[in-house]
Amino acid sequence: MKKSILTLSVLALCVAGSFASAKEYKELRFGVDPSYAPFESKAADGSLVGFDIDLGNAICAELKVKCKWVESDFDGMIPGLKANKFDGVISAMTVTSSREKVIDFSDELFSVPTSFVFRKGSGLTEDLKTLVGKTVGYEQGTTEEAYAKAVLNKAGIKTQAYANQDQVYSDLVTGRLDASIQNMLQAEMGFLKSPQGANFEVSKAVEHELLPAKTAVGLAQGNADLKALINKGIKALHEDGSYVAIQKKHFGDQNLYSGK
Repeated sequence: MKKSILTLSVLALCVAGSFASAKEYKELRFGVDPSYAPFESKAADGSLVGFDIDLGNAICAELKVKCKWVESDFDGMIPGLKANKFDGVISAMTVTSSREKVIDFSDELFSVPTSFVFRKGSGLTEDLKTLVGKTVGYEQGTTEEAYAKAVLNKAGIKTQAYANQDQVYSDLVTGRLDASIQNMLQAEMGFLKSPQGANFEVSKAVEHELLPAKTAVGLAQGNADLKALINKGIKALHEDGSYVAIQKKHFGDQNLYSGK
């Protein structure tokens, strides 16, 4: 009898210890690159706005924690996670096999393909033969960078890296670039709807294994507690209709969630 009581006591202490060791989050710090409207950008008053911003804030609300946004260039996101500058990345980060080797990901946030942007009447298309000898810009640290180096350069297409997407579009407008490559919906709903994008168009989707569509919250490796917490928040957004409402606010009747 004494042995049974002792065993139960030890088990109780172990269970209590496991709960005590799990970090309780009162604040979640999300890394974001605010140069990617309509997913993340800055309003005239300097506040952060966009689909990702609303999703992140809604996740925090569901989890009853404070949301803190930490701005960073996109190529600094993974180093920032490793340096504990933020707890997660919500900045249109697609899930790739190379990223999965160094960070973890939450469940899906949304899925959007990649496309080129070029001036109307230029004769350019998603067919790489039309881009040979041309210069294509991309944002550093993105899947488009990997694609540019592995595919575009080998096809005889010049490429140029930029610290953020705003810089890419600036050089596209001035003619320093013939085309840019980025998230298709970002181009359609962000750049093309701006005054500077009026004379440009978006190509059909660029299909390649280096350009996956699934986007999620980037997390430091091995933090199972935080991953479970974020996934709980994402699930709640779908269950109470918050996700659909946020999606409709930014994209009307378009459905960005594949459910994968």
